Formats: sequence, structure tokens, C-alpha cells
Amino acid sequence: MSDSKKPKQQQGQINIELDEAIAQGTYSNLAIINHSVSEFVIDFVTIMPGVPKSKVKSRIVLTPQHAKRFLKALNDNVKRFETAHGEIKDYQQPPIPINFGPTGEA
Repeated sequence: MSDSKKPKQQQGQINIELDEAIAQGTYSNLAIINHSVSEFVIDFVTIMPGVPKSKVKSRIVLTPQHAKRFLKALNDNVKRFETAHGEIKDYQQPPIPINFGPTGEA
């Protein structure tokens, strides 16, 4: 395709690609969040009833600024969801005793 036929990308616009494996998503029903002065680490885990062992399925590392933006974006989306579909019920579950590898600081 010649340059004259390529769609023009607007200034400041980001082209984000999503490959098929990532698009499938990973189910998680537990997030473990730790932080240091320089980063927030979110580990996503799937806990299955009756199974005493689970593995981290995905780890996301964010700067404190991105963590705060993520919190705001998630909060805004939950509010929009509840406006459209009603309140999300938060059922109390017994605390899960977690033995989660060595502890440390970054």
C-alpha cells in the first residue's frame, strides 16, 4: 500500500493490537496486591473449591500513578455497570489462608 493510501493516524493516537491467545483472557477469582515505594504488583489467581493449591495465572506490575489511574477507571466502569444492570452483590466469603511464597521488597 502506498503512503497516500494508508489511513492517517491522528496525532497522539495509539494503535493497540490484541493477539488471539491474549484475547481468550484468563479467569481469576482472587487478586493479591502488594506494593513498594516504586510499584504495585497485582497477582491474579484462580482458586477452585476443594483444591488446596493454586498458581498465579498472571502478574501485572504498575507504577503508583498507573495504579491510581487503574483504580479510577475500574471504579468508573463498576458504576456504569451498576447503573445499567443493578447493584453488584458482594457476598462475604470466609478468609482464605494464603501461603504465598517468600516475601520481599523491590
